[in-house]
Amino acid sequence: MPYEDSGKNLMLDALGAAVSHASLHTADPAGTGGSEVSGGSPAYAREAISWNTASAGVLDSSNQPVFDVPGGTTITHTGFWTAISAGTMHASANVTDETFGGQGTYTMTDADLDLNA
Repeated sequence: MPYEDSGKNLMLDALGAAVSHASLHTADPAGTGGSEVSGGSPAYAREAISWNTASAGVLDSSNQPVFDVPGGTTITHTGFWTAISAGTMHASANVTDETFGGQGTYTMTDADLDLNA
């Protein structure tokens, strides 16, 4: 049985209240948070993410986290966590691959958690 938008929005708003940080990955994190980026100078770290109120079964980010990325890294996925370190990963997304030949920054311009897919 499919959920109505009101139910999807309720679930997504609860998820948004719990998910406070985003991460970058070099391969599918497979629900465990594996392949998270590390290293660099300045060093990679998870970044804070905030959310708008869910609408039509979609939770949309309200900020644009900027990550430091070490050279020689290819970003393939993002993850969404309850904490800046450790915590629980509740969602991930495949993104367009971006390769960094040298130290650089990755801006997450838009993150959507969509229960309509």
